[in-house]
Order: sequence, then structure tokens, then C-alpha cells
Amino acid sequence: MADARLAAGVWVSAYLTRLGLANIPAYVVARGDDVAGAVMVKCALLDGTARLYLREWDFETDTRPWRMTAEGPEREIDEAIRRQRGYDNDLWVIEVESREGRTLLDEDGLA
Repeated sequence: MADARLAAGVWVSAYLTRLGLANIPAYVVARGDDVAGAVMVKCALLDGTARLYLREWDFETDTRPWRMTAEGPEREIDEAIRRQRGYDNDLWVIEVESREGRTLLDEDGLA
């Protein structure tokens, strides 16, 4: 399967719209490169913990699925994001607020 990637800014805009339609609060915490920036999604569970998601290339399936890369105290997740942004200024960071952990990343159309 070919990787028909959208420009990062377009994908982020569509994702925020989709979250808004589902009444899930979300914010751009860090703006990256509009065309080629990678995107991290932090899901704040509103209990002091969070999860961090990133798309990574899966060479076996030739896809780029979303994968949870970290989970734990929100301050530790924020520090991991700060470290990543320290050497990747093109990185977008989206924060989703959901007690249930809903990010919509696993739904069709967001792959």
C-alpha cells in the first residue's frame, strides 16, 4: 500500500475538526512544519495521567499506524514531549482531554 500522506497542517486541521464534532476538547500545544512535520498526540486523562501517541512506519505491513509510546504521570509525558521538541522543531503536538482516553486515532480516516 502506498503512503498517501496529507500535509501535516491539513491533517491536524481535519483531526481537530473531527474531535470537535465528537465534543472532545483538543488543542495545538506546539505547531510544527505545515508540510512535513510529524505529529504527536497527548491524551490527558484529567486524573494526573496521560498517554502519548505517535505514528511510526511499520515495515512489515507498509503502513503508519498510531502507537501509544508512553503512559504515566502527565508531568513525565510533558517532559518526554519537551525532549522530543528539543531536537525536532518541525513536530506538531496536539493535546486531547478525555477521561475515557478517547482520541479517535483508531477510527477510519485518521490512519
